Amino acid sequence: MMASLFAGVSGLRNHQVKMNVVGDNIANVNTIGFKMGRVTFQEALVQTMRGASRPTATRGGSNPLQLGLGMSLSTIDNIFLQGGLETTGQITDLARFRLRC
Repeated sequence: MMASLFAGVSGLRNHQVKMNVVGDNIANVNTIGFKMGRVTFQEALVQTMRGASRPTATRGGSNPLQLGLGMSLSTIDNIFLQGGLETTGQITDLARFRLRC
């Protein structure tokens, strides 16, 4: 029972981080020099309940029985892509970039 609760709690916590990054991307999309973020996740831990067995003369082998114990945050990456040039109508402006999404 604790494993299922741990998996649910870790999923909710990491989903909250993902939503925070998406919210930051949306809030700052029209700022100059904006670089969007991306969240990647990884498996936190796997508990092996029963190991794998090899095939015998009369019976095939079996896969291991594993129990996943949730996920964790791997990285929050900043995407450094240059957007296209955009005209501003000001003769003194050198360049203004718009991020490609």
